[in-house]
Amino acid sequence: MQDRKKVSLVLSSGGARGVAHIGVIEALEESGFEIVSIAGSSMGAVVGGVYAAGKLPEFKEWVCNFDKIDVFKLMDFTFSTQGFVRGDKVFNEMKKFMGDISIENLNIPFRAVATDLIKKQEVVFTSGDLYTALRASAAIPSVVKPCILGDQYLVDGGVLNPIPVRHIERLENDLLVISDVNANVPHIPEKREHADKRKLLPWLDRWNTLFPKNNKQKAPSLFDLINSSVDLMQDRISDFIVEESRPDILIKVSRDTCATFEFYRAPHLISCGYQECKQAFYEFDTAD
Repeated sequence: MQDRKKVSLVLSSGGARGVAHIGVIEALEESGFEIVSIAGSSMGAVVGGVYAAGKLPEFKEWVCNFDKIDVFKLMDFTFSTQGFVRGDKVFNEMKKFMGDISIENLNIPFRAVATDLIKKQEVVFTSGDLYTALRASAAIPSVVKPCILGDQYLVDGGVLNPIPVRHIERLENDLLVISDVNANVPHIPEKREHADKRKLLPWLDRWNTLFPKNNKQKAPSLFDLINSSVDLMQDRISDFIVEESRPDILIKVSRDTCATFEFYRAPHLISCGYQECKQAFYEFDTAD
């Protein structure tokens, strides 16, 4: 195991599913691995940047206390035609427990990837203000307003590169580990039933018999269309990148684990990341 201790970690985009990266990092540390380099897109950049700043416990505690109302309150809505969420409020909240920090002063080499809509190319942040990099990398097109830096209109890094493998800083004898939260694998649903609810099941069955649900599929809203289109695009690009990059270890979290803004499911998402990471390393070890 001595030649496997160092890990260069790539964290994918994926909206709220990116919270699962927290569980991946915790599993890596628990198994005795040292994360020596991180690259991320979108939510992968957020989790990676927070970890590199040494503030993952505070971030985890914050996000694990979200309910649906908390998530809604963090949406600083605007009437802008560039996006209906400003995207500043959540990062201002993060500053309260992180403070001001520059990328070059992080504990671990870190790179965040965004997309320049004007020049139609990737932008890789390796220095400067951490929050600016994270805000730009996580700006979902048409949902969150672009981050404007000079003549650059920066949006979500996942648009062009949801798994930024080629931007990771590699070290000698390291392991390349990819955490992909857009994987085309089955998802085991979260267990939410309690004893009291189970007692009600016979009554609920009778109710549903008398008043059956309308299973007719609703027409998707404009937001649903945009969100699903972006997700599908990133999923397909992710599949290609994973196949091409051939990582030492690939951690796969199902793309069906949750929707883009379901951050209130953070505890379950973290558990998924942790379990999938443990499974991936078990398979890696047994394959040797």
